[in-house]
Amino acid sequence: MTTVQRVAQIFGVVFILIALVGFYAGGMSMEADPATAPMILGMFPVNLLHNIVHLLFGIWGLAASRSFTGARQYAQIAGVLYLALAVLGYVAPDGFGLIPLGGNDIWLHLALGAILAGVGFTAKPATVAPTGSTI
Repeated sequence: MTTVQRVAQIFGVVFILIALVGFYAGGMSMEADPATAPMILGMFPVNLLHNIVHLLFGIWGLAASRSFTGARQYAQIAGVLYLALAVLGYVAPDGFGLIPLGGNDIWLHLALGAILAGVGFTAKPATVAPTGSTI
């Protein structure tokens, strides 16, 4: 398993766990204001839609981790999307009334996006050492 595949696998598992914790913390709440939305760890605002997005990113990460190409594309696309969400958190902290993106989610999305994009855009396929000489 290559590094990018392992990263996709780890992010997949973590996103699924975060979604489950979010469903427990927020229930069916659709509150989009980061100041009043349910919180995970008392720091990160979530709502039903936010948790569904985490669940989908988790499933995608696990599925993508099965191949180098899938994992690289996951890391690249998810990384860029999370960087965009960090910027959007400044512009529209309530995600245009749909999803809480402001508060501590901004720096968290920035970190997630940087890690995923960095791994995705620098990923190299595994190389196999030569087993013999053709002399």
